[in-house]
Amino acid sequence: MSRNRVAEAPRPKIDRRIRRTRDALGDALIALMQQRPFETITVQHVLDRAGIGRSTFYSHYRGKDDLLLSDMEEFLEGMSTLLSRRREASNRVAPVRELFAHVAEMRHLYAALTAADKLGDFLEMAQEYLARAINLRLTDLASPGLAAAQRLAISHALAGALLSLMSWWLDHGSAASPEDMDALFHQIVWSGAGQRTAVAMQKRHA
Repeated sequence: MSRNRVAEAPRPKIDRRIRRTRDALGDALIALMQQRPFETITVQHVLDRAGIGRSTFYSHYRGKDDLLLSDMEEFLEGMSTLLSRRREASNRVAPVRELFAHVAEMRHLYAALTAADKLGDFLEMAQEYLARAINLRLTDLASPGLAAAQRLAISHALAGALLSLMSWWLDHGSAASPEDMDALFHQIVWSGAGQRTAVAMQKRHA
């Protein structure tokens, strides 16, 4: 996660001063997490690095955990809705290429989240954001005969598959390119398990 993390996806408009403050605080915490254990980071460390006053910090966040949670949410909101807000005319249901490229660049942060016992929180949150975004894309791209509840279930399954694929990719040295992983994921979506699941669910509820 970084402030240039989703450069192609404009975020919801917020007062510029507030945005600059939040960006500075988030960037400071992320930088610190890549230098020292999360539990040793204090709010004062974040303030000193960001050049922000304590009263300003507490007008936005309850503490460093709240700041981290907010930063993760902003990243996932921007990344998960990238295709829809960009009005991309493709059959992609998730920005796999962009997500994997960013995660590869921020590998040290991924390790820091693991060390801080925060990776589970991030992945759980990511599952929800990605599932919602995939569901919206499938609404436009998938068979109109697919019921809403079925589409939602498939969206959650695909979001889980995407995150599992990402973990496997990182664990195996990221040998394949983000573009290759994007193609692989969407092959699964449209040519394999995704379509078979949709057909099976339609038959079961026929």
